Amino acid sequence: MANGIGGSTAQAELADLKPWPDVAPAISAQERQARLAHARELMAQIGADALIIGAGPSLRYFTGVGWGATERLVAMILPREGTPRMICPRFELGSLEASIAIEAEMLLWEEHESPYALTARGLGDARTLAIDPALPFFVFDGVRKAAPGLVLLDGAPVVDGCRMIKSPAELALMSQAKAMTLEVHRRAAKILAPGITTGEVRRFIDQAHRALGADDGSSFCAVQFGVASAYPHGLPGEQSLSEGEIVLIDTGCRVQGYNSDITRTYVFGEPSPEQRRIWDLEKQAQAAAFAAVKPGVPCEEIDAVARAVLVAGGMSPDYDLPGLPHRTGHGIGLSIHEAPYLVRGDKTPLAPGMCFSNEPMIVIPDTFGVRLEDHFYVTVDGAAWFTQPQPSLEKPFG
Repeated sequence: MANGIGGSTAQAELADLKPWPDVAPAISAQERQARLAHARELMAQIGADALIIGAGPSLRYFTGVGWGATERLVAMILPREGTPRMICPRFELGSLEASIAIEAEMLLWEEHESPYALTARGLGDARTLAIDPALPFFVFDGVRKAAPGLVLLDGAPVVDGCRMIKSPAELALMSQAKAMTLEVHRRAAKILAPGITTGEVRRFIDQAHRALGADDGSSFCAVQFGVASAYPHGLPGEQSLSEGEIVLIDTGCRVQGYNSDITRTYVFGEPSPEQRRIWDLEKQAQAAAFAAVKPGVPCEEIDAVARAVLVAGGMSPDYDLPGLPHRTGHGIGLSIHEAPYLVRGDKTPLAPGMCFSNEPMIVIPDTFGVRLEDHFYVTVDGAAWFTQPQPSLEKPFG
């Protein structure tokens, strides 16, 4: 093979990888305080006396605590005024203190005690509580029953209002994650050979992300050969690579919690005329979506622009196949999919600092699919790529 596809081995490529040299700085204490202040401004706009944020990406955003949600309640109560309060099992206090990046009052509960009663006490005089949209129902229900007079509000305007506009520090962390994943893509293409399995490629991609210093290796990885590429999220089981097959690889990693998510599609061997035609159409749709980005344009308009290119190229309208079966893109940050979205019905105006995937996939049923996915951030003038899109079908990495 040539043009960066094949010709090497996983062992050789891994041996050549070293930790990423240009490490982006961590989010500063000053930035976290600014986030809390902004949240309080948005709370005032919706009439919330307090906000509750459960374990997960939003807790990491505000406090630096990167814990996932479990059956034990770990949460932040942010009052409109005063010190934030952390609800936490007492036995986790040491771990919490080692993780938290803001000043907070610790409200601790023992295993036999109700964390919801503790939360109700921790709300003090609050009469209205904004709920983290990602909070599990059992937590919502527990708080509701423990504080029956409390008015519960949708906290999405606060959480999304803070998180969807990225700061320069966030953009730097995302730029590092995406550059690392693109390098892993380049290396993965070089290890391809007849008979290699999708599992072998996935394992290499995870090891390569780890070698570059990603938080936990690959945050996800989809490797699809041939007909499996006609399914947006692939098929179960292993596939082995054959000459002339489409290769679709979609993978990402995290750097200090911030996500990458890049897809490359190319052919192992000589492309057929139909593979080339569909790839070229996909490239046009992705480029048109990028060119349409301007501050103030509704998110749904970017989706409409990409679909118009595909329909003009002979694809089906709407979500019918052959064509684009899903949205054109999603917001990205501490969550791999987060608001807002490039999809019909999302009328959120684009604004500087918003970050999106651009992936108007084409699916040809029972044949193959092509997805080119890169990410951009909105600027005052339009859009800027985090990573340069795939330049061609034959030379996927230039």
